[in-house]
Amino acid sequence: MTVMDEISQEDRAPQAPGHPRILSLANQKGGVGKTTTAINLGTALAAIGERVLVVDLDPQGNASTGLGIDRRNRSCSTYDVLIGEAPLRDAVVATAVPRLHIAASTMDLSGLELELGTTPGRAFRLRDAIAGLNNNVSPDNDYTYVLIDCPPSLNLLTVNAMAASDAILVPLQCEFFALEGLSQLLQTVEQVRSTLNPSLSIHGIVLTMFDSRNNLSNQVVADVRQFMGAKVYNTMIPRNVRISEAPSYGKPVLVYDLKCVGSEAYLKLATEVIQRERELRTH
Repeated sequence: MTVMDEISQEDRAPQAPGHPRILSLANQKGGVGKTTTAINLGTALAAIGERVLVVDLDPQGNASTGLGIDRRNRSCSTYDVLIGEAPLRDAVVATAVPRLHIAASTMDLSGLELELGTTPGRAFRLRDAIAGLNNNVSPDNDYTYVLIDCPPSLNLLTVNAMAASDAILVPLQCEFFALEGLSQLLQTVEQVRSTLNPSLSIHGIVLTMFDSRNNLSNQVVADVRQFMGAKVYNTMIPRNVRISEAPSYGKPVLVYDLKCVGSEAYLKLATEVIQRERELRTH
């Protein structure tokens, strides 16, 4: 039985209006570039004037570390928010990047599913927390984007992210089993759409770790584009040593080395995300 099967009818409620655009970065496979994309897309969006909050929902806390948040400075985390002990604003800390904040995570998150058990509304903990985030008292502090970094599994944390989101952004590594994992993720998105969040959509698929010299990489790109069509972003994130080095310095690659090909790719991706947002609003 999956976590989706366990969500009872009383948990299913309509989404509250009036929130920033919420995008989950999800893929149940690890090592595909979810966290790297969350950090660098967030930085790129902030660089072009958006006010961005990254919500770290992965117990490993790599998004928090990658944005320079020391583990000792996570006294209030997304765990405290999801168990109902703190509002989301209390878990938010500023990063070194202007207009980019993060709600950090801790290892406590790994026990959340057991802790919440069959608590009514458990799939909506994050959605309700985000609903109280923006306020009319100080619109200058309101976020225009919330990016949720999901763990590499389809558990209650990922379901919370999907139930709270407007759309899913899927980082997909250019490797042999990419499409296999993608169909499982699309199935989960469909389940969440039919039971918890009817307005959920796939914002797009970003191909990561692309190496043009590698025949397999090129074949995966062709297969994914054939399978998913326009849902695949034009921008691809290349394999780039600077992207790999940046997290160990607690910096997004755009801060670590703005001129490298990885940084250029994430700036292009941010522009493409904004472009899709405009198209979605006009339809």
